[in-house]
Amino acid sequence: IGFTLNMIVLFSFLLALGIVVDDAIVVIENTHRIYDNGKVPIKSAAKMAASEVFLPVLTGTLTTLIPFIPLAFWNSVIGEFMFFLPITLIITLVASLLVAYIINPVFAVDFMKSNDHENPQGRRRWTKRDKVTMIVFLSIVAICYVARAWGMGNFLIFLYGFVLLEKYVFSMWIFKFQTKAWPAFQNWYTRWLKIALAHPGKVIMITFGLLIGAIVLLFVRGKAPVFFPEQQPNFTYVYLNMPVGTDQAYTNEILKDVEKRVNKVVGENNKDVSSIISNVTKGVTDPQDEDQGDYPNRGKVTIAFVEFGKRTGEATSNYLNKVRDAVKGIAGAEITVAQEQGGPPTAKPISIEITGDNLDSLVNVSERLKKYLVAKNIGGVEELKSDFLNNKPEIIFDIDRERANREGISSGQIGMDLRTAIFGLEVSKFRDLDEDYEINVRAREEQRNNLEALKNMKMTYRDMGMGGQIRQVPLSSFANIDYVNTYGGIKRKQQKRIIILSSNVLDGFNPNEVVANIQSEINSFKAPSGVEVKMAGEQEEQMETMNFLGGAMMIAVGLILVILVSQFNSISKPLLILSEIFFSVIGVLLGITIFGMEMSIVMSGIGIVALAGIVVRNGILLVEFTDLMVEQGMTVKEAVIEAGRTRMTPVLLTATATMLGLIPLAVGLNIDFTKMFSEFNPHLYFGGDNVAFWGPLSWTMIFGLSFATFLTLILVPCMYLLADSNSRRVKGWFKKKPAAIEHSPKNDPSA
Repeated sequence: IGFTLNMIVLFSFLLALGIVVDDAIVVIENTHRIYDNGKVPIKSAAKMAASEVFLPVLTGTLTTLIPFIPLAFWNSVIGEFMFFLPITLIITLVASLLVAYIINPVFAVDFMKSNDHENPQGRRRWTKRDKVTMIVFLSIVAICYVARAWGMGNFLIFLYGFVLLEKYVFSMWIFKFQTKAWPAFQNWYTRWLKIALAHPGKVIMITFGLLIGAIVLLFVRGKAPVFFPEQQPNFTYVYLNMPVGTDQAYTNEILKDVEKRVNKVVGENNKDVSSIISNVTKGVTDPQDEDQGDYPNRGKVTIAFVEFGKRTGEATSNYLNKVRDAVKGIAGAEITVAQEQGGPPTAKPISIEITGDNLDSLVNVSERLKKYLVAKNIGGVEELKSDFLNNKPEIIFDIDRERANREGISSGQIGMDLRTAIFGLEVSKFRDLDEDYEINVRAREEQRNNLEALKNMKMTYRDMGMGGQIRQVPLSSFANIDYVNTYGGIKRKQQKRIIILSSNVLDGFNPNEVVANIQSEINSFKAPSGVEVKMAGEQEEQMETMNFLGGAMMIAVGLILVILVSQFNSISKPLLILSEIFFSVIGVLLGITIFGMEMSIVMSGIGIVALAGIVVRNGILLVEFTDLMVEQGMTVKEAVIEAGRTRMTPVLLTATATMLGLIPLAVGLNIDFTKMFSEFNPHLYFGGDNVAFWGPLSWTMIFGLSFATFLTLILVPCMYLLADSNSRRVKGWFKKKPAAIEHSPKNDPSA
């Protein structure tokens, strides 16, 4: 499909690590259970296990990948940025299904030996095979050391040491865990399950109470959500904007003053700062601005920090407000301080659109609104700035057409001569080997930059009124020069003129809370008829994102319901499985609130959508096995208990594998494995750019999946039992009704 190994693809692989093993865990665990309990040959056990879980594993994989399908059709800048995530996960999950059905049973037949489930004392003997393995390992290690591949040699020693530990130490621990601790835990779970099944209605009511409590707790103690997670900046930018028409040299002088102030804030020999670079005219615009041209009146100072793991001082975000305070008070300079944007490009967090047809009204409203909001002194607003420019200096050459006609020259020729003098005209090309170079003719620099020289510039032309005579007349003979201010440009949106007031949000303030305060003040602001004032920018994108993710969630749940109905030929069982999606949000809300985290609209939203498919997988395994036990003659209550006890192992294994796979991303665990084995310096640290970006998504899935595991093992059995009881009651009621009609007095012959 032509994807590169970019950040999103690599994260998709990391996210898939814990999910792709689920199918293999279910198949292998079922093989081990049948092989261990039934004492049947391994080949027969593998066939029986794969066929027994074929349908639930297939359905579980389909329900896991289905929520990612709508995400692939996310038609926005964020959708294009995240497009790699759903496609990579869908392909990976399909591949894992094939491996679980085809490759894993073969591996089980080859490697699952009879002593795997017997006392491992015999495995601790030193055999000829162990000697051969040791010789092979040590030979390869010796070759690596001779070739000075120290890292590879040390890694092989570590690997062989782990093999020896598994054989002589871990095997005994695992055996004791499997034969003593795990059965004891199963018995403990079974006792609690029986207690829950004795009061299924109370368990469901408690779960609903937890949901309400989690929502209330989020509103009382939770932080306001953010659109996109913010990270510690690797770069801080100081944008300088001087009045239009400012000479580049003067802009550079002001920028030097800004740079000195920045250096004073950062400090000399700051080990956390790698460089401070200034530039004028080129590459000086904010990436969030639509206009990305070159301007001699603009400049930029870039503060580059060292990578996260090498920082020793304070958080780099603290420099933002310090630099803002330091660069204030420069006359005539408009200065903005911002950090680099993580993730896809989005608009500024504060963006107020003023639209209408009358430009004068728009200008008046924008100026009044800006003064009104500044007077309100709303916390968190850096500085409101208008994108409307009405003081752009302009030099107008006003041609006296009557005088020009008398002199025999046209206004078009005058304009062409002026353009040639200032910007140049290509008259030929010079070829040097394979390269062509343009030859341009224009006035000297001292003439181009001197207005008096331009006024006295001779217009050379052929005067046809005088018989084609060549004449030279100064420009001032038929042109007046005026200095005026004009508009820098007029923007439109949906055919209406628009002026935008925008600002960044200061560090330490939640953008959504700041925007809400601004919106409250805008509601009190009176705009004239024909002029509309509304919040846009990041706020508008946030609403679009929430609407899309909500729709994606509904589509995913609908498709999952279709698959479950097709499997169970029932509506009640799919609904009780789908309830896991609804109740798993309890874990998300409680986790985010208790640990004081911020919920990201984008990343947490994607995590909840992805969670929808993952949490139902274990519910499918449990319900399908319960149906199987009922078909074999057990009562519903006995079948529910047996299914919970039997499926507890794969449920916990799959959930734990997925959560453990997400932990490194959630906490930002960083290990340099190359240096760990070559220099014995793992350079271990937590945090960094990735944890700020992927942490909300990872924690959302971890919190939701951990609570969903409880739902699968306790709530789903209770709901299954209650649904069966209600179904029997309804069926019994319908059976009694015809009997009552048949024996009514009207139909009784003896009446």
